[in-house]
Order: sequence, then structure tokens, then C-alpha cells
Amino acid sequence: MFTAVAAQPLEGSTDKSVQAQAPDGKPESPGRVDVLPVAKDDAIRQRITDILETTGWFGAPSVTVQDGIVFLQGTTENDESKKWAGDLAKNTEGVVAVVNQIAVAPSTIWDFDPTFQVLNDLIRSFIRLLPLIVVALAVIAISWLCARLTVYLLRRRLLDRSLSPLLREVLVRAGGIFVMLAGLYLVLRIAGLTQLAFTVVGGTGLIGLALGIAFRDITENFLASLFLSLQQPFREGDLVEVANVTGFVQRLTSRTTVLTTLDGNQVQVPNATVFKSTLRNFTSNPKRREDFIVGIGYDDSISFAQEVALKVLADHPAVLPEPEPLVLVDNLGASTVDLRIYFWLDGGQHSWAKVKSSVIRLTKRAFQDAEISMPDEAREVTFPLGVPVRIIRETEGAVKPGDSAQAKPTNEPEKVATRAEAGLQSEAAEIKEQARQSWTPGENLLTSSASADTS
Repeated sequence: MFTAVAAQPLEGSTDKSVQAQAPDGKPESPGRVDVLPVAKDDAIRQRITDILETTGWFGAPSVTVQDGIVFLQGTTENDESKKWAGDLAKNTEGVVAVVNQIAVAPSTIWDFDPTFQVLNDLIRSFIRLLPLIVVALAVIAISWLCARLTVYLLRRRLLDRSLSPLLREVLVRAGGIFVMLAGLYLVLRIAGLTQLAFTVVGGTGLIGLALGIAFRDITENFLASLFLSLQQPFREGDLVEVANVTGFVQRLTSRTTVLTTLDGNQVQVPNATVFKSTLRNFTSNPKRREDFIVGIGYDDSISFAQEVALKVLADHPAVLPEPEPLVLVDNLGASTVDLRIYFWLDGGQHSWAKVKSSVIRLTKRAFQDAEISMPDEAREVTFPLGVPVRIIRETEGAVKPGDSAQAKPTNEPEKVATRAEAGLQSEAAEIKEQARQSWTPGENLLTSSASADTS
């Protein structure tokens, strides 16, 4: 760091001061140097020589003045000092021209002065920043304590609410991160880095956007799990149909929804697919309507067949009286009048596949008992002009109808559930037990919902 150099005024001169300041080790160009109105060469030489020697920047400085022309000789360490000397002579009163012959001495390889100067500046800067560092550390420590306290209070506050563990933990962590970001912003404001504070806040959003684009599928499934935990369209053990998969909900993880299908298989459906697809929850309303079609002949009475079918539905223990069952004419086929039979059952207690099988079997038996024909369109052939018949006598040894020891029964059994149907109860409990015994990775986010529902 260069210091100010005050020039001694010559005899009879006015204000003749020269100031040279060199911030960062680089001398600035000197102002104009005034001497006597009619300056002599010796006075100019003496004035410039005194200033060069006073600065200490030059080795063996020599100044020669002839008719106002200044010749500068000597050595210096850098080009800035050489230029400064030339500007000094040029701005001196009475100088006509300047011949700057000062040589710049090359610095040695093992010159550690610049290094020591940089270290000295760093130490001085660190000492000046010590109070700011202490305050910043104190603010960060207080922010960390406040963030921990916020996390604790939010966790205690949200514990009593029926939220999924994932959603609760995300809210808690978001509160703590917000407090820490506020503390960091305050530290940057104290340090006078307001622009950097806004950059950090904006950069955080940009980083989040970039990560969201890079891990789009993972982020989409994670956000879908949050929304599913918040909306709770199903609970653990519910029978649902989503993405053409029907099964009991086993668990909801941060990435997938695990279903156990009716045939015992485990299916993992991405949460984003579950959130965007049409979801059918059969457990939310256990009542379920089933239907099937039966065809009767054109010669049979439709109303009589409807009454027979309604009696079967009314007598069946698994068919609900409300909503009432219906038997409607659905279509006039090629050889049959198609009746569509609707009935309701409790899906929580009975298996709709078993009940449907039982109702179809009993309806067929009732139609046979009532002598209502049920033609098969694939085998029914109509001959408008009749069919010629020729009688053939039976030969000895021919097997007559009914002679077989294992003749098939003509009517269906009157039992509501046959041995083949294995009862009408639902297999939900067995499938759920199989799902509990199976292993599935990931934390179940439906635990809190299921426990709140059972309580």
C-alpha cells in the first residue's frame, strides 16, 4: 500500500503539493505539479528527483533536464511505477517533453512478497469478518433449534389427526426445512448478500424443478401417494378394481399400491396409475347387483316365466329383498325370448360368483318343473313344411333309454348351494389372511387409517 507523498514547495512558489495514492499496490497517475512561473531546469530536476526518492519505488533514480526536456533513468519493479514516473514528469510545470528510460527489473522466481501480501490481506479480511461469522453461527444455531422444536411440535400436533404416516412426516419435515431456510436467508441478509439470498431461494426452486424433471416417474408416484393418503379412496382390506385389476388392498407404499387378487396373486400398481385411473371400491358399498340372461321358447308365457324366476329369487337366502329383484325382457332372439334377471346380494358376506351360480341353477330347475322350454339357438332348427318320419322297429339287444344304471337326473337339486359351489360365503377373509402372510417391501401408509377405522 503506497502512502501519500507531499512535495516541498520551491522558494517563491504557490501551493505546490503532489499526492500519490496507490491502492492495491498500483500507483495512480499524479496530478499536475506546479513550480515557479518561469521554472529553471535545475528546479524541475530537483523537484522530480525528490519525489521519486521519497516514494521508494525506484532504484537509483536519476533525473536530467535540458531546456524543459526531462530524462528519467533508474530501475523499478513494475510497469505501473514506470508509467507513474513518466506521468509525474509530464505534469510538472515547465516540462516540454519526457524521455522515460527507467528500466523494469524482472522479479525473482523465489519472490514471496506477493504471497505474503495476499496472506496478509486474507488475515485482515478474516479478522474484519469475525464478528459477522460469530453472528451467522449464532443465527444458524438458533434456526436449527427452532427447526427441531417445530418438527417436535408439528409431530405432536398431527399425531392426533387421522393422517397417513407419509403425509404426516412430509408436513413435519416441510415445517423444519422452512424454518432453516428462513434462518439461512437472515444470515445472508446480515452479511449484506441480499442478491445471493434471493439467488439461493430461487436456486432451490430451480433445483427442485430439475430433480422433478429428471425423476418424473418417482416424483409423480410419490406425489400420488400423498394425495391418496390425503383423500383415502380406499382402506386396507377393501376390495377394489383399478387398471383392470381386481383385488383386496394389502398396503399403500410411497411408490405403489399392493393388491391381492381373487386368485391369490400379488399385484403392485403404480400410485400415479391408481390416482389417474377409474377406481371401483366394492367394499365401500357391500351391496352388489348381478344379472344373467335366460332364454325361453316363443310358445311359453313370458309373464308366467317371470313369476317363476321371481319366486326363485324371493326364496333364495342370499338374494336381498331390497333393492327388489327384477326379471325383464331383454331381447327377442332367433328362437328364444331372452329374459335378463337382476338381483342384489351382500358382497361382504357372500361370494357373488357362488350366488350367481346358485341362482342360475335353481332358475333352470324351476323352469324345467314349470315345463318352460329353454331352446338353444345353436341347435334349434325350424322346418316350416314339417319333417318326414319313418318308424323303425327296435332290434333285439338294443339299449333302451333308461336302461343305464347311471342315468342322469332330469332336474337340478333343490339345495341352495351344492357341494361343487362349496357354500355361498365370501372368500375375503381367506384372501386377506393370505395377504397378511405374504411379504411386501415398503412401509404401509394405510396403517393409521385402518387403526382409526377399527377403533
